[in-house]
Amino acid sequence: MLILHSPLDMHVHLRQGDMLALVAPHTARDFAAAVVMPNLTPPVTSLPQVLAYREEILRVAGESFSPLMTLFFKSYSRAELLAARPHIIGLKLYPAGMTTNSEAGLADMRQAHETLAIMEELDIPLLIHGEGCGFVMDREAVFLPVVAEWARSFPRLRIVLEHVTTCAGVELLDRFDNLFATVTLHHLLITLDDVLGGLMRPHLFCKPVAKRPEDRDALRQAALHHPRAFFGSDTAPHPITAKEAPGCAAGIFSAPVALPALAGLFEELDALDLLQAFVSDRACATYGLTPMAREVRLERRAWTVPERFGSVVPYLAGQTLTWRVVD
Repeated sequence: MLILHSPLDMHVHLRQGDMLALVAPHTARDFAAAVVMPNLTPPVTSLPQVLAYREEILRVAGESFSPLMTLFFKSYSRAELLAARPHIIGLKLYPAGMTTNSEAGLADMRQAHETLAIMEELDIPLLIHGEGCGFVMDREAVFLPVVAEWARSFPRLRIVLEHVTTCAGVELLDRFDNLFATVTLHHLLITLDDVLGGLMRPHLFCKPVAKRPEDRDALRQAALHHPRAFFGSDTAPHPITAKEAPGCAAGIFSAPVALPALAGLFEELDALDLLQAFVSDRACATYGLTPMAREVRLERRAWTVPERFGSVVPYLAGQTLTWRVVD
């Protein structure tokens, strides 16, 4: 039996409407809290939208789960951010067009400085989809100099490089004490070869794309040992009609398998004793969180991941996992 205390998923996409009702219970079952992304249609850019979305999540997820809300990054006044601060965990910055529903994101990174200064003053963290324009395998590397500039210019601003995917991204953590990173399950397990090395596997297509084996190895070391790297699944459901289609949507729905698959990986790496820190303790230290007390128990018992949950194909569909969450 493996007991995890108040596990946290620091990066989830819960979507809207019927999709929210389908996927949110999976996250709420296994996690005490989760950081909810704001790239809806339209994006969440005001306090009333934050509060309304939070209530919508709680209606389907239940009161034993805490949605940690974010605002979609744009230019905000100090008054707007001061009013929002008690209700959000941070602002999420998307470079325009880099991922799903990011068309309203920032096109010119220089336009961020005024809002970043206010965030630093008010101690509101910045969460970044850290990719720039360029060859798809290099988009994180292209954006890292921007992250470094902001970390230098705003030394009291906590900056989280979301879903880090490269050796270079992990190495940047050691240059700045105010820089943190989330690491996904799928980037710990796959490389680009798993996606494209044989037949195209659309349900493994995500952004940022999976990278090279050496990048995956660096992420594993960060997950095991880096005090400023913690779990964020980036679970991102799309209906099968959007995944198995021309213009395949980017995103992997990992919520139903996140903790069992992580337990299997950490056991394989002889590091089960480090899983608690990765899925809770480091994030609590970073954000100053005291999540609601929950024990999530996993047992070593084989089970097969369903082929579908409603209209969505989950990560590792049809595969047998050795750990499962005890209901």
